[in-house]
Amino acid sequence: MKCPLYWVDAFTRTRFRGNPAAVVIANRGLDAGLMQAIARENNLAETAFVVADEHRWAIRWFTPTVEVDLCGHATLASAFALYQHGLVTSESIEFTSASGPLHVTRARDRLALDFPARQASICPGVMQSVAEALGCMPAETHTAQATMVVFTSEDEVRSLKPDMEKVARIPTYGVVATAPGKQADFVSRFFAPRVGVPEDPVTGSTHCTLVPYWSARLGKAELYAQQLSDRGGELWCEDRGHRVAIAGNCALYLTGEIEV
Repeated sequence: MKCPLYWVDAFTRTRFRGNPAAVVIANRGLDAGLMQAIARENNLAETAFVVADEHRWAIRWFTPTVEVDLCGHATLASAFALYQHGLVTSESIEFTSASGPLHVTRARDRLALDFPARQASICPGVMQSVAEALGCMPAETHTAQATMVVFTSEDEVRSLKPDMEKVARIPTYGVVATAPGKQADFVSRFFAPRVGVPEDPVTGSTHCTLVPYWSARLGKAELYAQQLSDRGGELWCEDRGHRVAIAGNCALYLTGEIEV
């Protein structure tokens, strides 16, 4: 069976920036082992697999080493690929996923994710291990699906030089470092060596935790965010209580077919 494959740079208007994701569109569900092998072959932070499910689309996400339960940039890229392939013409796409129903809507020149909010709880017990892993003492440490560490300045986040072996020993799937931004409401970086992604270029799913935190801290619902990886990316976010909106652009890099 041949499946279309799209390589899309997400959360950027420009190729070679943002976060690259592979999107495989299949006409039937694929075996999990096969999907993992394809993701390993693609060797990107995430490969998304999309299959028609009546009037919705089923989606699963794989890093080169594991399946994950939520991925923002690869969902954004999947919606972009479905529009590019002419499989969707409506203003909204519904995905079924391990994290429940997810929606992507057209928002002017961007696509907007509607994702579950993931509130973090203060967790000072990991502060010392995080400081040793990142080489800098944070002002606050919180835990949700990932460990969130808050610094006082953008420059601190930008200059982090993490020891990936030590980061991998922190008992969550990754560490997101964040601070107030100079030109953005907040900035972040995300490290996830435990799941095969040393530094993720732009991470939609971490904003499920970052947005509620910064919305409460800054007293505003609409937020502009930047991720400070080498490739960089930008996200327009909104706190909606139990949900968050995360919008961005996409740039198409490659289209092709794979044999499965």
